[in-house]
Parts: sequence; structure tokens; C-alpha cells
Amino acid sequence: MTAAHGACDTTIRDLAVSVYTVPTEQPEADGTLQWSQTTLVVVEPRAGDLTGLGWSYATGACATLIEDVLREVVVGSDALDVPAVWEAMIRHCRNLGRPGIVSMAVAAVDIALWDLKAKLLDLPLCRLLGQVRTDVPVYGSGGFTSYDEQTLTRQLSGWVHELGIPRVKIKIGESWGSEPGRDLTRIAVARQTIGDDAELYVDANGGYTRGQAVRMAHAMAGQRVSWFEEPVSSDDLPALADIRREIEPDVAAGEYGYDLHYFQRMCAARAVDCLQADLTRCAGITDWLRAAAVAASHGLQVSAHCAPNLHAHPAASIPNLRHLEYFHDHARIENQLFDGALNPAGGDLRPDQGRPGLGLTLDRTAAEPYRRR
Repeated sequence: MTAAHGACDTTIRDLAVSVYTVPTEQPEADGTLQWSQTTLVVVEPRAGDLTGLGWSYATGACATLIEDVLREVVVGSDALDVPAVWEAMIRHCRNLGRPGIVSMAVAAVDIALWDLKAKLLDLPLCRLLGQVRTDVPVYGSGGFTSYDEQTLTRQLSGWVHELGIPRVKIKIGESWGSEPGRDLTRIAVARQTIGDDAELYVDANGGYTRGQAVRMAHAMAGQRVSWFEEPVSSDDLPALADIRREIEPDVAAGEYGYDLHYFQRMCAARAVDCLQADLTRCAGITDWLRAAAVAASHGLQVSAHCAPNLHAHPAASIPNLRHLEYFHDHARIENQLFDGALNPAGGDLRPDQGRPGLGLTLDRTAAEPYRRR
């Protein structure tokens, strides 16, 4: 088989790994966590005269694992056999624990290998995977609990009234005991800002108890919130299922899924109306597509979690997609560090049909000030 650009040899000859840490514009928080920076672990495998590109939003420890454990499995493999390389990586990490850092390290490599394969075949990744749609619906996501009302209003207004994104999400889930009304105030501000026509979502990041979540859902009913993400911990499947039966908004969770068993348990428990899955956590594109199939087998749609420019092509290839999360931190970083980042104007991302792979190139000049490894 002859690959693109005269690169007949599809053997992976090298695997470069780098780490970048980018500060946030200001301190950010949700109902259960605060942060001030975001780290990317970038992987670049090489075959012939072509280089793939992938990354995980993870910890620099993933880079060590890739270099010390995964490199020996990947280098020397055939870049066209991505699922085989994925299986080899998973087996090689058997004694290290599948969820968490291992899964995110595998994800960065797997994404880069799919990008490389598509480049070798001179195809946009969505066409290689099998395209179902040309436009991928997005929702603007941010609205951090650390924002004052002016910042919240400015961000939401930019998404809805400037970019034309018809759905947005804000963070809630602060302590019910200390500030029970602030979440409701911010929800009201959000609705007033976006108007009557846009969809409004909220995300508690597991910050409530079961009873608090139900009371919050009833209290915010007048603001027509249609999506309640992680009202309680996503590990508490019985509580999620109970809440789902008692409230009007769709219940969503799944972003912390690292393997198919997690997604299967969540779907089988009837815990969600829409399954979230993050390919930078669930071991890459290979398992993300399988997670979408698990959801489909339970009659559920999938929402792609964060990393918008990594999810756009795979999201375009599944029939049961609801939308993609256009997360503020990741969108800002991807626009700053990568050439070819997609524009969400009009409420959709449109994978570039004229560029092979993910259609992205790391801007090394822009990225260098943030490089840590």
C-alpha cells in the first residue's frame, strides 16, 4: 500500500513528547475545584516524512509514562494499525492501573496515531473514521463560579450574541449551606443575558447532595434550565438515577470515564439522559468511538467533553452525537497554540475537509514560552 507524499514506509520511527502549562486568564473554579493553569501533554509520532499530533489535558506525569513505558510498544509498529497499537499499549500497562494517568497517556498517543494514519492516507480524519455529519453542534462552556457577574455576562453574551452559539453552560454547585442563593442568582443572570431563545445548561461538578440537587432543580425551574450535569458525584449511580426520575432537566455525566466498563455501568444504571465522554481521558479516539457505541446500545446520545478541536472529527463520525462542549480554557489554548483551530461561529464546528488528519499544526513559537519539558 502506498501512503501519501511518497511515504511508502508506514513504520513508526520516533515518538516525541512535550509538556506545556498555560496559565488561565484569571483564577477559575467550579463547585468542587479551583485552578489557575492547564497542562497539555503533546505527542508527535513520526512515520516516513509525516508526523502525527495529539495531546491530553492531563499532568506532566503522563509524559514520563509515555517515554518510559509506551514508547517501546509504539516505535516500530505500523502506523496504519492504530487499534493494534492501542491494544498493545493497554496490555503493556496492565500492572500500572487502567484508569487515570495511564488512560490519559494512552489517549495522547492514540489521538496522535489516528492523526498520523489519516495524514499517511491523505484524508481528513472524519473521512477516515466515516463521516456522518459535516457540522458538529457546540455549546459554550465556562461561567466559572469564580467569575463576578460582569465577567459572566460578558462571556455568555460573546457566545450567544456575537458568535451565534445557541446553547451555553455555567458552573454551579457551591456550598448550599454557606451561599444557597448565589447559584440561583447566577442562573438568573445567565438567562437574562442569553435571552429566551438560547438553551441554558448548568454543571454542579458533583457539588450537591441528592436532596440539594433535587431542590436546586425545582428552584431553577423558572429559568428553563434544560441540562443538569453531575448534580451529584458521577460515581453515585443510584443517586443520579433517582435524581433523573425526579427532575425536569436532562441529567448528564460521564466525563470521568476511563474505560468501557465505566460507560456500560452508567448506561445500564439508567443514570443519565445523555452520556458524556472525553477522548483525552478514555484512552483516545479508539475507545471513545466504542463508548459512543455503548451509549447507542442503550438508546442514548453522546456529548463530547471539552478539547473541542480534538473531538470535532470523531464527533462528526458518530450518529448518536448530541453536541460538543466548547470549553473556554481549552478553546483559548487551542486557538493560541495550534494553527487550524476551528471557528464555532453559528453554533457548529466544521472539520476542515481540505487538510489531512485533524487539520492542526502546533505553533512552536507560540507554545515555547509555556514549555515545561
